[in-house]
Amino acid sequence: MVNQQEGRIVHIQRFPSPNPNVELSIITYLSEGLKVKGLLAEPITGEVLDGFLYLRGGIKNVGKVRPSRIAQFAAEGFIVFAPFYRGNQGGEGNEDFGGDDRADAFAAYLLLISHPRVKKVHIFGFSRGGVMALLTAIQFPDAASLVTWGGVSDMFLTYEERLDMRKMMKRVIGGTPTKYPERYEWRTPLGQIEKLFSPVLIIHGVKDTNVSVEHAYALETSLKAHNKLVESWYFEEVNHYFPPAINRKVVSDLCKWMKRQID
Repeated sequence: MVNQQEGRIVHIQRFPSPNPNVELSIITYLSEGLKVKGLLAEPITGEVLDGFLYLRGGIKNVGKVRPSRIAQFAAEGFIVFAPFYRGNQGGEGNEDFGGDDRADAFAAYLLLISHPRVKKVHIFGFSRGGVMALLTAIQFPDAASLVTWGGVSDMFLTYEERLDMRKMMKRVIGGTPTKYPERYEWRTPLGQIEKLFSPVLIIHGVKDTNVSVEHAYALETSLKAHNKLVESWYFEEVNHYFPPAINRKVVSDLCKWMKRQID
């Protein structure tokens, strides 16, 4: 049973918006009793729209939520909420890279679904947010769709690939995959794909050196093995960060894809 306090808004603070048609607010909401913060973007039309849960990548000050990015998705016709995750930008608690901080994404989903202007909620994850998005879609099988862009799907693989992140992962997760395989398994949603029911779109640059395309291939293979709905857009010449023109086109296309899933 869901705690009725999860996702409850305790404070709203207006935030300057880069788009005159989108209103931004810093939201303080409850997640497992912690006051966590996030950014809400609402088109000023007042109409009822789909919700868009934006799950950021990185950790701490790396990969912070950018207001311009959130407003960009809202301008496509969504009410967007992007949690900062616990311990960030004035929020309580400590971020732990797909561990207990997954509850911040779950509570953010509940916040969006209870928004008076929101119909269904779509889930989007970028980079490390891919794991958060998959875990959230598994937790909420009624999610309208799931998009993972340059997304992590296997935390063991991240440890193996990202030598520069090993020190952080050992500190945050508590040790290596060899010493604590269960902690990395818990953070790897590939083992729970049978519990995922939302249609999935995978977007990945083949030349990505931050999150290798192997994460996308593994996810696609697992989804197909479980007869799940999945579509993949691979970009042969692109790294983790897409060039601006391609980025804008992909944003527009993925938003159209999301809307088609509930027609």
